[in-house]
Amino acid sequence: MNKLQRCRAPVYEMLEQYRIVGNISYHVPGHKNGAAYDGVEGAGYLDEVMKYDVTEITGTDDLHHPEGVIKEAQELAADCFGAEESFFLVGGSTAGNLALILTACPEPGMILILQRNVHKSVIHGLMLAGVRAVFVEPLIDPLSGLAVAPAAEAVEAALAAYPEAAAVFVTMPNYYGMGSDLAPLARICHDSGVPLLVDEAHGAHYGQHPALPAGALACGADGVVQSTHKMLTAMTMGAMLHVQGQRLDRALLSQRLAMVQSSSPSYPMMASLDLARRLLHSRGSDAFTAGLAAVDVLRRGLAELPRYGLVQPAEQLHDGTPLHKAAYEMQDPFKVVIYDATGVLGGFELQRRLEAKGCVPEMSDDRHVVLLFSLGSKAEDAARLLQALREIESEDTSESPHTAAISESRNISTWNNLNVLQISAPVPFSLKPVSVNEVESINLEHSVGRVAAEMVIPYPPGIPLLYPGEVITDQIQQRLTGLAYGGAKFQACADPVLQRIKVYNIQKGGEV
Repeated sequence: MNKLQRCRAPVYEMLEQYRIVGNISYHVPGHKNGAAYDGVEGAGYLDEVMKYDVTEITGTDDLHHPEGVIKEAQELAADCFGAEESFFLVGGSTAGNLALILTACPEPGMILILQRNVHKSVIHGLMLAGVRAVFVEPLIDPLSGLAVAPAAEAVEAALAAYPEAAAVFVTMPNYYGMGSDLAPLARICHDSGVPLLVDEAHGAHYGQHPALPAGALACGADGVVQSTHKMLTAMTMGAMLHVQGQRLDRALLSQRLAMVQSSSPSYPMMASLDLARRLLHSRGSDAFTAGLAAVDVLRRGLAELPRYGLVQPAEQLHDGTPLHKAAYEMQDPFKVVIYDATGVLGGFELQRRLEAKGCVPEMSDDRHVVLLFSLGSKAEDAARLLQALREIESEDTSESPHTAAISESRNISTWNNLNVLQISAPVPFSLKPVSVNEVESINLEHSVGRVAAEMVIPYPPGIPLLYPGEVITDQIQQRLTGLAYGGAKFQACADPVLQRIKVYNIQKGGEV
């Protein structure tokens, strides 16, 4: 494509033209370009958005059978991100993960090899597809205790043990911006004749600047899901799915996408995907200059504040610490992960104190705080954050009630099976609900040795920490207690603050 084509935004331009022409709507949506609110309550800031909120009519194209502006916009996206074909997602990376799993595993009972610390949307995909999941243990960064991705050797062993596997599914980078080279994984998968699927939700910007790691497609992945709204500039829920090669059935993938996405997609959201891509096409690596400069301000400021530690690969520490193979080789510069090196303030408490000063982090765990920068960040944003950290340092930082339960263990990953084999036996997933007669709710403190009957997902980041059918060990119970005491919120379980947990009752085979 030439430069002129790359500077176009077909969906966005179509909506601008729609607004200018001003035709009378005899179609949905019922707000009639916002007119339903005229002279009544008013739509406030949504009034302008509604003027562009159209549906599938003549000239607007159809996401599920694109032939016009959406088709052109997706072709431009493929050119920008290095794919053979790209699909707009209006249900976030969740929709892409579901569609990839339903495509790679079209029949119930098929085997999918994947890392244990995946996003909940991947687990939901396993349930929808009726997959038998072979979990591979991710490597743990020994300095931070955080789980990254499985070693290439472990994936190779899993494929050897289960040659009938349909695909391998990994997440890269993780929520903390940590990652390793995907190219060896891609080679191993392709040598075994299976596709490599990658949840790259937090890496949509990868490969777009020399300071950023290479993207999954460039490393050889076959199907890649990106949250364009996370690290780039689309509206929330705007994402893309990119494919290359012949290992995925494209026609089936399109059909699966139609199953898991709305038949009435948001045109303003698709226009925002179009604009996010155009920004990269028109500005290139220059789009990241201001954001990287802001990160540099923050990192130089943190160097003068030894109270706060910084998570980074061992090779970047320059202190002779050996780099542990494949665990953690690269860090997204836009994800700055800090912690209180004195151990006084846990991550949840540090986040609370930052928020009280008008600085809202992306997330925290019981030790770390994740500070997300992007191409939209400015140097003054970093300066304000540094000022807040200085103020927190100067305040009384004696141990708060929320930090008392933080474990002394440095392993704070969501990976629980730390003492089992690298590769699990196939774990069947289905949509069959657990019967109420099989479970009981007990206090978390009494749960050691019992079998979990519900999924437990600290959110963010949305990575399941406990699955139904897992025995709750003392280690797991302490981890859950520390998170709950620290103020974490939980999804998928009945008690969002996890004072109680559902377990299988003893009469139905629950452990004691």
